[in-house]
Amino acid sequence: MYFYYVYIIKCSDNSFYTGITNNLDKRFQEHILGKHKDCYTYKRRPLELKFHETFNDVLQAIYFEKKIKKWTHKKKQALIDGDFNRLQILSECRNATHYKYFEH
Repeated sequence: MYFYYVYIIKCSDNSFYTGITNNLDKRFQEHILGKHKDCYTYKRRPLELKFHETFNDVLQAIYFEKKIKKWTHKKKQALIDGDFNRLQILSECRNATHYKYFEH
C-alpha cells in the first residue's frame, strides 16, 4: 500500500509552501538542499516542515492539496496549530448576501 502526504513548509520569509509527495522525508530533504532551483522554496531557505497529513488514496491527497493551496495564510496557520474552531471561523462566508445574514 502506498501513502501520500500533503505537507506545509514554512519558509524563512514566513510564507507557506504546500505540496504533495509519496516520500515525505526525501521530498523535504530536496527542499532543504535546494535540489530544484526553480522551486518556490529554493530562495526561501531555511525551511521548517510545519504540517503533514497522510492519505492512502492519491485522489484524496490531490484534492486536499489543491484545496489548501487556495487558503489564506491565516487559515493555513490555524490548520498547522490544530485550531479547528478558528479554521471554521476563517472559512465562513462573510459576504452580506450569505444566507446567515438574510432575515427569515
